[in-house]
Amino acid sequence: MGATRDALAGDLAPSGVLRAAINLGNPVLARGPAAQSTGSGPTGSAPTGNEPTGVAVDIARELGARLAVPVEFACFSAARKSLAAMLAGDADICFLAIEPARAAEVAFTAPYVLIEGVFVVPENSGIATVADVDREHVRIGVNQGSAYDLFLSRTLTRATLVRGEDGIALFRQQGLDVGAGIRQPVSDFVASHPGFRLIGERFMQIRQALGTTRTRAPGTIEFLAAAIEQLKASGFIADALRRSGQDPALVAPPAVTAPGGA
Repeated sequence: MGATRDALAGDLAPSGVLRAAINLGNPVLARGPAAQSTGSGPTGSAPTGNEPTGVAVDIARELGARLAVPVEFACFSAARKSLAAMLAGDADICFLAIEPARAAEVAFTAPYVLIEGVFVVPENSGIATVADVDREHVRIGVNQGSAYDLFLSRTLTRATLVRGEDGIALFRQQGLDVGAGIRQPVSDFVASHPGFRLIGERFMQIRQALGTTRTRAPGTIEFLAAAIEQLKASGFIADALRRSGQDPALVAPPAVTAPGGA
């Protein structure tokens, strides 16, 4: 028999409030104020107008409803700050891309959304494909601590990463050779800034998942994993993406389980 609701709530939200760290640096997942905001009820009530919105926010509200606890949102400008808040004990859950560098400290569900990492270059650049990027003297602007920073850090052998709060801004301001980012905002940047060109093929698939600390009870981690699978299967996540102006086709497929697995 699985853990009771009270036991799950006591483990995942010991303060009596489910505290969700929200990364506003990824507009596919969330948008809203950069200050902390608090949910207004134990059943995942609707935003009041001064709270973040997006699929990650909707998932957190639904978890709060299932646990019968209110939800509090702590909003950050970058994934690394969201992760740091949870690891410091200032949040109970976070929404991050699955990356080996994070897995030692974070218990991830299967992904709920799949997005793509892409490159942007100056219009007159000789870089035409992803394979052209990893060369000597090529400098790439990235958001420090982002999933694509971590991925490129472990896969590039020749090019150099230039890290900052906004990798695309660094790319422009410092005249770097390449900027790296998420397809949706990078595509918007190219559309609104003449003189730049998107490299259409992705350099990575970013698997966005729900995470909590590995200190949680096994039953709590199983509850989160099952909830994400239910929300994908029911259309909840597709609807949340659609409401926030994102493509519902970004929903990740069902998790693959081993034969005989749950």
